[in-house]
Amino acid sequence: MSSPILEPSMTCSATLDQNAQKRSALRVNMTIALVVWTVWLAFGGQVAIHHLFMDWKVALTMVFGSLVGGGTSEGGGAIAFPIFTKLLHIAPEDARNFSLAIQSVGMGSASLSILYLRIPIERRALFYAGIPGVLGVAFGSYFVAPLIPPVIVRTSFTVLVSSLGVALLLINRERTVLRNERMPIFRASEKSVLIAAGFLGGVVSALVGTGENAVSFMVMVLLFRIDEKIVTPTTVILMTMVTIPGFLLHVFVLRDFTPAVMGYWLAAVPVAAVAAPMGALICSHMKRYAIVLLLLFLITLEFFSTLLLVPMSRPVLWASLAMLVVCGSIDWAMSRARRYRPECIQPAPPAPESKS
Repeated sequence: MSSPILEPSMTCSATLDQNAQKRSALRVNMTIALVVWTVWLAFGGQVAIHHLFMDWKVALTMVFGSLVGGGTSEGGGAIAFPIFTKLLHIAPEDARNFSLAIQSVGMGSASLSILYLRIPIERRALFYAGIPGVLGVAFGSYFVAPLIPPVIVRTSFTVLVSSLGVALLLINRERTVLRNERMPIFRASEKSVLIAAGFLGGVVSALVGTGENAVSFMVMVLLFRIDEKIVTPTTVILMTMVTIPGFLLHVFVLRDFTPAVMGYWLAAVPVAAVAAPMGALICSHMKRYAIVLLLLFLITLEFFSTLLLVPMSRPVLWASLAMLVVCGSIDWAMSRARRYRPECIQPAPPAPESKS
């Protein structure tokens, strides 16, 4: 059985450990960045430097996108996709491909940092949600994405992040709550839930370039009551597991990774290699409610920008609202489940004493 976590708590020794971890993290992050920059220059040369200056708007976008992607459950695509499609007027399919490509660098770097620093994660979720997520992004890329009109793709992204906002509101109704360090029960039904969530997140990622992290976050936090400080780095690695195969699929199999998207990617790579690991480091030292407020602000901005900037017919509007109601209802139902609450889990019976 997992040990419950009572928030908030902080000790002097924990503070010293965090300071030592911060110094180690800075060294790791700089090493990763130097390796990425070297490969970036060797691969792109003068073309890469040219795009860094020519597509400076993309690089600037990913300063914020990579910080958010490396340190939260939203992913860098949560910043890139709406800015690309609404402000820079880039086609949704190109914005999706860019999100997958840049997250393979940014969130990949953040994942290496998380694993090296041994930041606590729920490792079992990486297998039971990560592998179905890879299958989901392949299935979605082949059979779902070609059937979805661009306006539905834009609004489905808004529904996704708005559902995450609902989840954040639900889990933060109380300031002091008990949470699990890991999944408190891990049987066939829990494995099935992770498999379904992973596959669904992969399909969503095939549409908008992100989603595996958000879907997994909602399930693990709302239903399984795992601490957000553990779930967040877990979802960063899960998104990395999905985004790299998705990126390679579009480059080598579907062959729809256009030269324009390649230019955007070259412009953003050196930024993402630094900002994403830094985002993981910064958010690991922020108060949980500060991160929640930041995410809610970004989600609110995304919601209203979609209403103001994306032309929608009445059927599309009603369909999007219906999807939001369905997703919000699922979030609410998961938040009401008591099976995995630490206070409701019966302690394991003591082992019988052996008779001598």
